[in-house]
Amino acid sequence: MAKALIGYMHSDLRTPHHLTADNARLRARVQELEELVLTLKTENDSLVKAHADLLESSIQEMQPA
Repeated sequence: MAKALIGYMHSDLRTPHHLTADNARLRARVQELEELVLTLKTENDSLVKAHADLLESSIQEMQPA
């Protein structure tokens, strides 16, 4: 099995330019995904805060005056 994998890796006929282009494309995609994660974390934090505020206000309304 290992020989098959090593043989497969050495039989890769792509040019270094093609590898560089693939690497650049993958780095750009990783950057896009990292930005998406930050956006989603920020959105999640604001939703959590809004939920906590709503929960707190509803608890205060339920308490006797």
